[in-house]
Amino acid sequence: MIRSSITILKKEILQELRTKYAINTLLAFTGAALLLILFTLRAQQLDPTPKSGLVWIIILFAAMTGMMRTFVHETEKKTWDLLQLNSTPTAVFVGKLFYNFLFLLVLHIFTFFFYMVMMNLPIISPTYLVASILFGAAGLSSVTTLTSAMIAKADRKGAVFSVLCIPLLVPLLLILTRTTRIALVDGPDGAELNDLMALIGYCGTTITAGVLLFDYIWED
Repeated sequence: MIRSSITILKKEILQELRTKYAINTLLAFTGAALLLILFTLRAQQLDPTPKSGLVWIIILFAAMTGMMRTFVHETEKKTWDLLQLNSTPTAVFVGKLFYNFLFLLVLHIFTFFFYMVMMNLPIISPTYLVASILFGAAGLSSVTTLTSAMIAKADRKGAVFSVLCIPLLVPLLLILTRTTRIALVDGPDGAELNDLMALIGYCGTTITAGVLLFDYIWED
């Protein structure tokens, strides 16, 4: 299973390096959103607390734009059946999940770097910032990977993808907003460990649910 998952991961990386569709789309969207927030909304004049949460709005819509194609391109290129013949459902899900995690991790680092520079936000707690970036990428990738598989054969993929993803991601975004505020504004005071544990629990639950449910989606 591990070997098959690594093969799927390599396939996804090579395909993205060949087409550069997702990375160009997400970087262009993120750059435009950052400039829009900076110059149109005058975000530099906002209080530090709204500043710390605004970045996740950018990341959410960037993820909605690029992560939908995780399984959609398999149906478009008629490779869905080929994957079913050569890989187990768990290997396919884990391979694509790990690819999406790495992809979103790069997007998070890129977005946070330029956002903090543009907004002049200091890092008060590096530990909570790293935790927010890592677990934010894990939570987003787990939900978007499973949802992409669910809507891969639907007629109106974009609308269905957003409708299914956003309610599942609202709890994650609320937790990430609090942990990011701790990292960039308030600093840790000992009472925020509940938020960190909730973040870990959310990621563990969604990843486990994805692995268990993907078998039914894959065979349907």
